[in-house]
Amino acid sequence: MSFLQNHKLGPVYGTSLIALLALLATSIAKQPTMESFAISPLIVGIVLGIILGNSVGKKLPTKWHLGVIFSTKTILRAGIVFYGFRLTFQDVVIVGWGGVVFSLIIVSSTFIFGYVVGTKFLKLDRDTSILISAGSSICGAAAVLATEPVIKAEPYKTSVAVATVVVFGTIAMFLYPFLFQSDFLAIDEQEMGTYLGGTLHEVAHVVGAGYAMNMEVANTAVIVKMLRVMLLAPFLIILGVWLQSKVSSGVSTKDENKTKITIPWFAFGFIAIVAFNSLNLLSTSLVSTINSVDAFVLTMAMTALGMETRLNKFKGIGLKPIYLASILFIYLVLAGYGLTLLVL
Repeated sequence: MSFLQNHKLGPVYGTSLIALLALLATSIAKQPTMESFAISPLIVGIVLGIILGNSVGKKLPTKWHLGVIFSTKTILRAGIVFYGFRLTFQDVVIVGWGGVVFSLIIVSSTFIFGYVVGTKFLKLDRDTSILISAGSSICGAAAVLATEPVIKAEPYKTSVAVATVVVFGTIAMFLYPFLFQSDFLAIDEQEMGTYLGGTLHEVAHVVGAGYAMNMEVANTAVIVKMLRVMLLAPFLIILGVWLQSKVSSGVSTKDENKTKITIPWFAFGFIAIVAFNSLNLLSTSLVSTINSVDAFVLTMAMTALGMETRLNKFKGIGLKPIYLASILFIYLVLAGYGLTLLVL
């Protein structure tokens, strides 16, 4: 087994291990039971990564970890860039200005509210508050993944944020169809689609809940959700500028004073891909293939983050992250409904 200890190939072996785990996660996520709960490969991947990372992963050769880190950094950024192939600027036209305004208000207000509640009232650390708020306000696990390298958060904080997205997103996926079908909300299909797409965490949750109602709700919900995803890039840029300004002005706390906060280049790559995809130069089948590959790449990144997560870091965290996520969940349900009636 000496070839496995080869220092030059160590990073390759580490990356290959992550790829194999991502394949396993993808296979598990395709099982009927998992699909019925809209559990994406990303979520399965981080669970597998945590299990392996806290057991046999501790015994892996040191050089293998370079491949794991490569997956959490370079591969992650590439996955976020090519996530843009899921979007086009034409999506904005379809939902109209009402959908755009709705998405802007939901994303900005939810994030600001979550950050203030997390850091000021719950006394959570800055990174955890930002990650949970980003995941709740934009696009679930993908937003958490994209935000992590901007704030240079520790892997276990990313895992905590992703866990809250899964829990409350799944609850909402079953709650919304029940509220709609019971006529409790008293809104039509288009309004319900906007409400659904504007407030549910994951794209998978939106799809699952939408199709549980009807096609009109599902189609509107997916488009509005994609609008929120499109706001990911400007959000990352603004976040990077804001954090840099706090460091430059010298008002950063010890928790906030990272070595160097940079503007995320991959956010501009994301915008460029959306612009390119809007030109419809590629066939639908090719774009579908790219999206499938990108989903696998993001699963690799999530699995690697799980591998780097150590459960002993969770000691002392307590229930505050759950409190924040539950407060944001309630905020999205109530504020989203009120905004639906006001804007549409």
